Amino acid sequence: MHKILVMGLPGAGKTTLSKIIARRLGGVHFNADGIRSEISKDLGFSLQDRIEHARRMGWLCDQVVKAGSFAIGDLICPTPETRNAFGPSFVVWLDRIQAGRFEDTNKLFVEPATYDVRVTKEGTAEYWAEKIVEKIRPLFDPKSPTALFIGRWQPLHMGHIELIKEGLERVGQACIAVRDTHGKDERSPFTFHDVNQRIQDALRAYAGRFIVIPVPNISHVFYGRDVGYSIERLSLSEEVESISATLIRSELFVR
Repeated sequence: MHKILVMGLPGAGKTTLSKIIARRLGGVHFNADGIRSEISKDLGFSLQDRIEHARRMGWLCDQVVKAGSFAIGDLICPTPETRNAFGPSFVVWLDRIQAGRFEDTNKLFVEPATYDVRVTKEGTAEYWAEKIVEKIRPLFDPKSPTALFIGRWQPLHMGHIELIKEGLERVGQACIAVRDTHGKDERSPFTFHDVNQRIQDALRAYAGRFIVIPVPNISHVFYGRDVGYSIERLSLSEEVESISATLIRSELFVR
């Protein structure tokens, strides 16, 4: 989930923490006051207006997530209704103060029944940002079960992406090996740097769950008995499997 809700009473430190999280994740930060001044000028602070404000901010975050980036919504979200309007998200609750500067908000505020991280008054914003980022974007663990994909990826296309995603969903993390075939023939026009960049961009949503490595031009894979791993062909939809790298290459270059 790349949609993050940073919620809590006014003055709890939501904006400071949100800015640090956005910087660490390379995400987009939406501040409630900023959205009110530019997009939601028609809204007040009644419960219904707060619900609509949360819905609009949730929608903005959804668009960023659809584009493959992290979105951080920084708003009070004082009631279950406003949180539902914001939509499914990774919830960070700043529980650092007992009351904010607005009495009407204090009376309205209901502590969340569920959340992913509860930020207490102990620890700096940098400390909590580190904890939150660790939960959102795990570090690749070389000792955990890992799916191996070997290919030229010339160029990387939707069929490749769907294949790798399937492996990630099944196993948890992946090692994507890029065969060293650049310049060997017209079928390999892209360097490792080009291929790696495309993979990193396409799988941004899975950051921390895959690594990309260069390997020699592997043409055969052999194994002995009792090797401790399985070799399996992943079957995807006919539409995905019909995608042709040759056709894509022909459309990328002028001849």
